Amino acid sequence: MVDAVPEGETLKEIAARHGRAYNTVRAHWARHTAWPAPIGKRGRGKLYESSVVDAVIARHFARIANALEARRLYTAREIEDLTGVTAATIRADRSRGRWPAPDDVQGRAHVWYGATVTRALEGRRGYRKDIT
Repeated sequence: MVDAVPEGETLKEIAARHGRAYNTVRAHWARHTAWPAPIGKRGRGKLYESSVVDAVIARHFARIANALEARRLYTAREIEDLTGVTAATIRADRSRGRWPAPDDVQGRAHVWYGATVTRALEGRRGYRKDIT
């Protein structure tokens, strides 16, 4: 008699459900210290409990750009507090052409509209430092 396969999903199924590349899930997400232990196997693929995986993804990998008001101006420090992308990363990405020019300058502080930041974050990978 064949043992019953536990309910769960493979890394490929997780990647498809979250709209991410399989290699991103395999090489980055699944190696994170918070990633859950497998609950079984289906063929060669390890199975993970969907609800636990979703909780880890929401905590460590999900983008939080929707916390920004579209018409409000944000400094780099405020963007860091709300999204987890550090002010240093914003400065570095600006110098490399990977972050948009500021929408305005208030004194010495560069500021961006929430809509501008949201567009900039759409193409970025989701991995970020823990926000607690």
